[in-house]
Amino acid sequence: MKSLLSYVVAAVVLSAIAFALGAYQTDIYRKMLLWIALAISYNFLFGVSGQIAFSHFSFYGIGAYTIVILVTQAGMPLPLAVLATVAVCVALALVVAIPATRLEGFYLALATLAFAQLFIVVLNEGGTITGGTGGLASYRLPDIFGVHVTGPWYTVVIVVLMLATMAIIGRLDRSWFGRACRAVRDNPEAAAAMGVDVRRTKVIAYAVTSALAGVAGMVYAFVDNTVNPHIFGLENVFLLLFMVIVGGSGRMAGAILGAVLLYLMPLVLSPIIGHHHALVFGVFMVLAVLFQPRGLIGLWDRLQARRHRPPAALPRVPAVEPKPVKREGLA
Repeated sequence: MKSLLSYVVAAVVLSAIAFALGAYQTDIYRKMLLWIALAISYNFLFGVSGQIAFSHFSFYGIGAYTIVILVTQAGMPLPLAVLATVAVCVALALVVAIPATRLEGFYLALATLAFAQLFIVVLNEGGTITGGTGGLASYRLPDIFGVHVTGPWYTVVIVVLMLATMAIIGRLDRSWFGRACRAVRDNPEAAAAMGVDVRRTKVIAYAVTSALAGVAGMVYAFVDNTVNPHIFGLENVFLLLFMVIVGGSGRMAGAILGAVLLYLMPLVLSPIIGHHHALVFGVFMVLAVLFQPRGLIGLWDRLQARRHRPPAALPRVPAVEPKPVKREGLA
């Protein structure tokens, strides 16, 4: 009950911010919330399950393209298109995950990187279906049950999506499945000896997080009302990876911190130092990885540990032995 109340309060506060922002700030705010949702789900795949996969951002694009194609070209009603898009994301995730999760580490990374590159090739060569290199544009969000959702009210939809992703991933992380994922990440042989089905755990984690990325992509598709291959290129694939690493892999708070920091940093630095912001951005990421391997959230942990450290014990004073009393006279 307390957790539900905190989510409701967070939804009200984050939604209220949208009504106080201008058009440019609203655009930045919406995309930052979407990056946070993506980073949270990717953190579970990469940081908790230990799968080095570069396909997460591709499922973001699959969700965006699929919902636009189904709504604008197939003429499907929005609720049905949403369900179909989720089904497509899950089916594709299973197609990739079932053979790919047999691989580990570097080889899994290569396989999923190839999938991400293949996705871009399909978008470029998709003809009128995907719009080719120019993508799809000039479409609009259909009415939802007769209501046209636009402006700050669409930001409310994004807030709900971000908080729902946080709730789902948080619940998974605290469950038996989350503990199984961490056991598989740390020592697959020991996890199997304890009764964990290692391969099934990896496939489920991959499919669930990919479906969440697809849902975030569906919402993104109607933010700018345009989708094209450049948006879902490899540059953003690696940016998502660095968000989780710099913030703190395996920690939801770290993923949120990394997403906010790395998304806003170029926007803040660019008006100040121009094109040099890319150099500062790169140096910051290198320094963060080298000198803070636990992520920036590790600094917060260190500060909390220092605050709650028990006070140092006072030095012990050696006990003074009583001097013997000389009895004179009456002895």
